[in-house]
Amino acid sequence: MIDVTKRLFNFEDGEVLLVNKPLGWTSFDVVNKLRYACGVKKIGHAGTLDPMATGLLIICIGRNATRRIDEYQGMDKEYTGTFFLGATTPSYDREKEPDRFFDIGHITPAQLQQAARTLSGSYEQEPPIFSAIKVDGNPLYIKARKGVEVEVKKRPVTIHEFELCSIELPLVHVRIVCSKGTYIRSIASDFGKQLQSGAYLYALHRTKIGNFSIENAWELPDLVKAVSPYKNMPQ
Repeated sequence: MIDVTKRLFNFEDGEVLLVNKPLGWTSFDVVNKLRYACGVKKIGHAGTLDPMATGLLIICIGRNATRRIDEYQGMDKEYTGTFFLGATTPSYDREKEPDRFFDIGHITPAQLQQAARTLSGSYEQEPPIFSAIKVDGNPLYIKARKGVEVEVKKRPVTIHEFELCSIELPLVHVRIVCSKGTYIRSIASDFGKQLQSGAYLYALHRTKIGNFSIENAWELPDLVKAVSPYKNMPQ
């Protein structure tokens, strides 16, 4: 039993917790796991990560914390990731199998750097059709899985930093700092097009949201264990 005078968490006042989302989990999976573990109904996350991505997820528990979700969602994000050159997938990542293949023999390090520079700054980005963006009240991915063609509106994004960390063709390892609403999958797709080839997102890890860092995040099993004793405890 927890000594209530030495509580780690105060869900009545609200808690903002950082979690390292595991591979294969949706952001909603993490929220549901923690909701069941701590017994608090008012809980949400501040910024979706795709199932194929890992890394920093901000979890807000309690009314005072969930009120700030929009604030956290609006913060810039930092990611590290890997692009696979020479192929594309319908989802722009590894969720779907490659459907087209391209030559990469002509690509030079200078061209890779130029592509990164071209995709830096502010521009209108086309989100992937396999995304949670809603059209007519339904997520795009539902229509995509049914094979329904949908016009996807471009959205303004800003790429503050686009660094090529290392090149091991067909893999290119990157670090990107970007604005709210940016799809790294779309950057990977556009990166391939800039090179007169194709590319998709092979791996992605979110490292920062504003000043929040993955270095201070809980591993999910550890956080579940830490909050579980609070279930059914008077707040």
